Amino acid sequence: MRRELSAGKAQALLAHIHPGDEVAVIRLQIARDHLADIRALDARLKYLVAQIADLVTASGTTLTSLYGIGPVIAGRLLAETGDITRFATKDAFASYNGTAPIDASSGAQVRHRLSRAGNRRINHALHMMAVTQIRNPATPGRRYYEHKRAEGKTPKEALRCLKRRLSDLVYRQMVADRQGTINRCRSPTTRRPTRSTSTSPARRSRPAAPQSRPASRPAAKGSSRSTGKTAAWSASKSSTPPVIFTMTFSELPKSSNNTAS
Repeated sequence: MRRELSAGKAQALLAHIHPGDEVAVIRLQIARDHLADIRALDARLKYLVAQIADLVTASGTTLTSLYGIGPVIAGRLLAETGDITRFATKDAFASYNGTAPIDASSGAQVRHRLSRAGNRRINHALHMMAVTQIRNPATPGRRYYEHKRAEGKTPKEALRCLKRRLSDLVYRQMVADRQGTINRCRSPTTRRPTRSTSTSPARRSRPAAPQSRPASRPAAKGSSRSTGKTAAWSASKSSTPPVIFTMTFSELPKSSNNTAS
């Protein structure tokens, strides 16, 4: 059986099998049980795809107008990207989803290597979009891919270049959708900042400037010298404790005739 076997084709194949022994009967029963599980999963998948399509349509996005993007891939891009305005440029968006190559040049040799960083789910969605466009010769992605191949790039390198180009295309489309939503609402989607009532140090009012001291009265003539001496004496008296010198009787100076005076 081929890998692309569907549930309908599998049922048709099982209908032509006639078991010859008990082991073959059990194997046929196991295959039929497995086929019933596949049918249940197909019904569940179909139901979820319909739900995703309804949500994508309700969001008002136009990503599904791009070739290679269906409701599932569009839902993946919207869910993983969130608010597109958090990316300032298309380069920031490409760096986030891992389609921006990393410069690995050395000297005169200019080369880039694949980036393993970034959101791999968005990267996979862009990869599926690129592969879908390459399969159709009439798409702009196929023409861009062939142009890069003509420049001498390998198939993987050309595919990476196409994914980077599709990342820019998706970014511009999402920004246009965002701008269209704002224009329809006629109001910005973000609230105006409200004035805070907290008394944090950053918002406290500055203290009032100290009042200027009144100018001192000019000293009278002839009193500057006495005032300076009095101030110096009071400062020395208040700051430096008095030193008391004591002298014992044995330390008294002796007279010339060695008698104590």
